[in-house]
Amino acid sequence: MKKSKKESEVKKLKKKLEEIEKQKKEYLAGWQRERADFLNYKKNEMERISELLKYANSRFVLKLLPVLDNFDIAQKKISKKAKSNKDIKGLLQIKNQLKDFLKTSGVEQIEVLGKKFDPVYHEIIELVEKKEKESGKIVEEVQKGYMIHGKVLRPAKVKAVK
Repeated sequence: MKKSKKESEVKKLKKKLEEIEKQKKEYLAGWQRERADFLNYKKNEMERISELLKYANSRFVLKLLPVLDNFDIAQKKISKKAKSNKDIKGLLQIKNQLKDFLKTSGVEQIEVLGKKFDPVYHEIIELVEKKEKESGKIVEEVQKGYMIHGKVLRPAKVKAVK
């Protein structure tokens, strides 16, 4: 009797041990899944934050662009003789520094002359008639357009052929 009682007790303990092993495996698998999910979430958040930071200074850059526009307008109006003046050279150097700053911030100018009109990158200010040019070709840039990290910041204002 004692032997069979011990055997039944051993069977119960073995059964309980099997249940605990099964439960342990389930808990471990659940924990591993949650850890993997958390690591994926963390990676995705870091990518999202990185993307946000990439474009964080867009508003600041947009406010700087009119200053650069005014430098361009002033530079066009300076005579060749006056451009040799050291004070004028200094002012133009400031413009170059501003352009370099924007370039290191991921800002690049949209090239327009001779290109076909694209509403994503260009805004037509005026349509002109030129028989020797293809319809939709840009013939003049009224205001420069800029992109930041491949995304349009400000479209170029242009004149294009009808």
